Formats: sequence, C-alpha cells, structure tokens
Amino acid sequence: MKLFKLLKEKAHEKVVIFGDKDLGLNAIIAIHDTTLGPALGGCRMWGYNESKNPLYAGMLDALKLSMAMTYKASAAGLDLGGGKAVIVKDPSTISEEEREKIFIRFGEFVESLNGKYITAEDVGTNVKDMANIMKSTKYVVGIPEEYGGSSDPSPVTAYGVFMGIKACLKEVFGTESLEGKIVAIEGVGNVGYNLAKYLYKEGAELIVSDIVEEKAERAAKEFNAKITKPGKIYEKKCHIFSPCALGGSLNSKTIPKLRCKIVAGAANNQLKNSKSDGERLAKKGILYAPDYVINAGGLINVSMEPAISGKPYDREKTLKKVENIYYRLLEIFKISKEKDIPTNVAADLMAEERIIRARKNS
Repeated sequence: MKLFKLLKEKAHEKVVIFGDKDLGLNAIIAIHDTTLGPALGGCRMWGYNESKNPLYAGMLDALKLSMAMTYKASAAGLDLGGGKAVIVKDPSTISEEEREKIFIRFGEFVESLNGKYITAEDVGTNVKDMANIMKSTKYVVGIPEEYGGSSDPSPVTAYGVFMGIKACLKEVFGTESLEGKIVAIEGVGNVGYNLAKYLYKEGAELIVSDIVEEKAERAAKEFNAKITKPGKIYEKKCHIFSPCALGGSLNSKTIPKLRCKIVAGAANNQLKNSKSDGERLAKKGILYAPDYVINAGGLINVSMEPAISGKPYDREKTLKKVENIYYRLLEIFKISKEKDIPTNVAADLMAEERIIRARKNS
C-alpha cells in the first residue's frame, strides 16, 4: 500500500520492478514523464543497508530521482524525459563475475521497455557496467569511447557546475572572477575533484571534506586545499558552498550554519525539503543554484552520444552546449527576482512551462 501511495503522489507514467532470483537481482525502473522524449536517467546500485525495507527505499529513490530527471532535461532544453533505475544491491558484496552477469541481465530488462527508458551511469555504477549493459541492449549511454561513447561524464558535469558558479558570481558580486574567492566543497569524488581542478586553476581558495579521507587528502595535495571534517564544512566561512556528495545535505539543521553567499554544487536533491529549505536559503540571503540545472552537464554530455543524437560524439561541441548552463541560471535568477520566489521554485516553473507547451503542441 505504501508503494501505491507513492506512485499516486509522484504521478509517474510507469514503474517496473524486475527480479532474477538466481542472481539475487532486484531492480526498479521509474519513468516519470516522456512528453519531451524518451526517459533518460542513470542506473544506481545501492544496498540501502540502513533501511528496514531496502526495496521500498530503492523505490522511493527511483521515484524522486526520475522526477528530478524530467525537470533537469526540460530545464537543459533537451528533448528527453525523466527516468531512473535502481538496483537494490550492495556493490561491495559481489564479485566482478557476478557483477557482469547482473548488468547483462539488467540490460535485458531495459531492452524489454523498447526504448521508453535509456540508462546511464550513476552512484555505484561505472563505464564498465555500461559496456556490459550494452551486450544486451542498445538503450544505454555513457559507454566507453571505443564503442563511440563519451566514457566518464564526471569532467563534463564538473565543467557545467564550474560555469554555473561563474553565473552565480556574476549575479552576486557583478564579476565572474574566482580570484581569492573561498569555495567549500563537500565531497571530492569524481565530480567534486574535477570541479576543484577548474576552481583552483582560476585562483579560488579551497576547503574540502569527504567521508573518504584519501580523497580529501588528494585535493589538499594537488590544489592546496584545507581539509575539514564532513560535518563541520557547513560552518566554514566562504563565498561559495558547493555540495558534491549525496543529496539532502541542505536542511533545517545545516542551512542555519552556512556562512556563504552562494550555494552551487553537483549533488542531486540537495534540498531535503524543496519548499521549506529553498525558502530558508532565500531568507538567509544565499543565492541557490538549483541542483538539477547546474549539474545537468552529465546529462547533456550523454545526450550527445550516437544512441540519442544519431551523430558521432564530439567533446568540443558538447562542452559548448554545457556552457548554456550559465545563461539558464541567469534566466532563473531573473524569474526569481521578478516573481519574488526562491530560485528552486523559479527553476521548476521554467521546466514545467516547457513541458506544458510541448503537451499543447502535441
């Protein structure tokens, strides 16, 4: 009953649960909206070990993330809908051989949806997994370069966030310059690390935290970053706070601690409660770059692969397209000021209006 209540609340077009007893595989694909085109969204592999009901937790994740993908694709100006897949499995508990079999089988699951959903890399999955999925379906992007794909999307996602930060700086300080600006990055994994590289090159001073100490230490060594404990980074005085870890880090407990002018990062679902937390940031005078707008670089990147674009992948053209994130954020900031609404609400309006127009014209 809980699952059906969720489905009613989120208003998804289709949600499919798939299992393979022999492989111990339980997977969920949530398709939120295909008004603009086929649903595209990554495949997440996570155990949800902290949950009493891992399958329900995985379903909730798939529903939330697929809806966010609908808005992300629309706001990015892409002719794609929103979807998400979740494999409820702790990746640390399986061998490489088991992993290969799981993703080939998952590819068969994707293929059975006849192109309504296109999968990609996400938390807990990698380029090698996408190559294995490719053995059983053509509806996959983020594949290795030798197969005509774009490989790891992290550098492109980071570039989009970097361009978004420049738009925020322009809005708040009247200049795009990062020289002397202090940026606190929460999470320096693949995307956070590449973002730190861009920021450091432009003269930013970095503060970093990560639950994996080695990642924080790498950033400290390469970018002269100061390391702080993950729970303490919210309190650090900085110009920009950049959440690049898992979602929900901006909430009623952390927002009051922030000592920054801008929040702009790569994490998905940064606001634990989109309504109240968006308002909290606005009342505190902090400019918030809506997550699904600023982190759309990865989505734009895979949309340029042959499976979607029908053309050979071109990194230079892709980066040019990703640079539009700068202008989309400035447009959102303008709507926010004109309507006196938080920036996340302004972003939703922009994304929804495009979908509504498409429905009227169909």
